[in-house]
Amino acid sequence: MTTIRHEATVPLSAAGRRFDQALAEMFPDYSRSRLTGWIKAGAVTLNGVTAAPRQLLRGGEKVQLEAELETEVELEPEAIALDIVYEDDHVLVMNKPAGLVVHPGAGNSAGTVLNALLHHDPALAQLPRGGIVHRLDKETSGLMVVAKTLPAHTALVDMLSRHDVERQYEAVVVGTLVAGGTVDAPIGRHMGDRLRQAVRDEEDGKRAVTHYRLRERFRAHSLIQCSLETGRTHQIRVHLAHINHPLVGDPLYGGGLKLPKGASPELVAALRGFRRQALHAERLAFEHPVTHEPMSFSVERPADQQALIDALRADTAQADPADWQ
Repeated sequence: MTTIRHEATVPLSAAGRRFDQALAEMFPDYSRSRLTGWIKAGAVTLNGVTAAPRQLLRGGEKVQLEAELETEVELEPEAIALDIVYEDDHVLVMNKPAGLVVHPGAGNSAGTVLNALLHHDPALAQLPRGGIVHRLDKETSGLMVVAKTLPAHTALVDMLSRHDVERQYEAVVVGTLVAGGTVDAPIGRHMGDRLRQAVRDEEDGKRAVTHYRLRERFRAHSLIQCSLETGRTHQIRVHLAHINHPLVGDPLYGGGLKLPKGASPELVAALRGFRRQALHAERLAFEHPVTHEPMSFSVERPADQQALIDALRADTAQADPADWQ
């Protein structure tokens, strides 16, 4: 168990302010809710005595913080291989393969990214969700950042809430797009299926914005680049289905198998055999939560998505122009 110790003096400018409010500004490495909990537990003292979170300050008081980071995650570590792209004392960036669940849930209590992370670094058990600050769907591949310390966790959660983390995806969609665009449509839980999300009105959904750009057009499909302005559950999948260009292979939001006229046996096999959403988180960029240096990472698309794109390219190159759709 890790013990945190800090000493500080309340600035005179904090006179008249509440203890919990001033403490959040004095120790920005920790969330306000966590600091309030420590105040209530007596782990933070004011001039040597405990105080209430709402106590008003005069300025100049001595603050002592001594708290233990307790276990936040009770989960069995598992020796699951991780493709770690970058790691230092504060953050870890990994390339998640398709098929790996990020966080345990109903029916997925083991074999997850979190189980693997706890085996890689047992200290992550002391962080909320084991340091995981954002997720990828089980069948989406690509880059994720994980916090390794509490200050890094607080900063990354704040950056994500301010949309200061750049996340870029590559997707293969059904239909031929002629240009890029933006989908600005609120997302909320589907009315009839709790496993799905859906575009809802502003009262029932949360603001969601996805930007997309055409990279390559095939006979009946398109290769696109997507970037998130917000980060809702299933956002890219829902938004692309909403504009009638669902992801190839998407079991929840896809529009079914679409074969171009006169498709080659190779393309038929590639499309029928691709049984996950064709979505890959290819680029991740953010300011380091502690050093504040700009960080940027990119990874190649996985082999199955590359094979799908190769088959679409070959079909397009060999097809009669009259068979384009």
